[in-house]
Amino acid sequence: MQDIMFYMFAALTIASAGVMVFSRSVIYSAVGLLFTFFGVAGIYVLLAADFVAVAQVMIYVGGILVLLLFGVMLSQRVTGVNMRTETLQTVPAAIVAVGVLFILFRVISKTEWLVKAKTTFEPTTAKLGTLLMTDYLIPFEIVSVLLLGALIGAAFIARKG
Repeated sequence: MQDIMFYMFAALTIASAGVMVFSRSVIYSAVGLLFTFFGVAGIYVLLAADFVAVAQVMIYVGGILVLLLFGVMLSQRVTGVNMRTETLQTVPAAIVAVGVLFILFRVISKTEWLVKAKTTFEPTTAKLGTLLMTDYLIPFEIVSVLLLGALIGAAFIARKG
């Protein structure tokens, strides 16, 4: 069952990445990016990296993608320019992509992969939370103050007048 789920998430990731790359509309590309992020998060869940999966969804989908969509929608209204992507140099890009794909398949087929015995997965969030609140509390707080300062600086620079 886990193999089937992996192939489903991999297919979702590859198909939505294709939509993201080959779409002429920036909005469709952003939706493709959304499903690509969700597919990668699903693969992280299958690898028992629950914290990384949640961080993937919260940071990339919740932050960066929403920021990208708002930036596109707001700049489209201000400038009055239709936001469309132009496809340039598709033949050289296709040749390079096929070459890289061939090299990847060669490496995958010729490599002797180590097979590990099945292990039980345990959640990593509790361990990370404990480490962040005990051993790494001071660096965690320093980074949070630094990010707060960067946010205040960005708001100060962005304001008018």
